[in-house]
Amino acid sequence: MKLTRILLSVFSVSLLVDSCVPPPAQQGGTGTSAQGGGFTGFSFIFLILMILVFWLFFIRPQAKRAKQQKKFIEELQKGDKVVTIAGIHGTVSKINEDGTLQIEVSPGSYLKIEKSAVSMDWTQALQKNTLTEKAK
Repeated sequence: MKLTRILLSVFSVSLLVDSCVPPPAQQGGTGTSAQGGGFTGFSFIFLILMILVFWLFFIRPQAKRAKQQKKFIEELQKGDKVVTIAGIHGTVSKINEDGTLQIEVSPGSYLKIEKSAVSMDWTQALQKNTLTEKAK
C-alpha cells in the first residue's frame, strides 16, 4: 500500500515536470508537427531515478530497521532490562506465549505489556549506560 502511494506520487511529479517542459519547435513548411506529447524518454528516466531514490533512502532503511527490531524482540530473555515506548523501565520477569511480556517495574510490582511496546533504541542505550557504569 505504501509502495503504491509512493509510486503514484513519483508518477505525478514526473508528469508535472514533463508538462513544464515546452514542446520542441515546429518544423516549418512540411505540415507535420514535431510536438512531443505524453510520456517522453526524459520523463521515463526521471521516473526511474525517482523510484530508485525512494527505494534507496526510504524503503530499504525502513525494512532493515524492521528486521533489526524483530530480531531484538525475539532475543529478549528473562532478566533483561528494558524500556518501553512509553518510557517505563523494568526487568523482564516472564515471556508469555501470547506475544506479551511481564516486566517488574519495582520489587513486587509487575506489568503485562506487548513485546512490540519495547523500545529497541532506549533499551540499547540503557544497556550501554549500565555497561559503562560497571566498567568504572
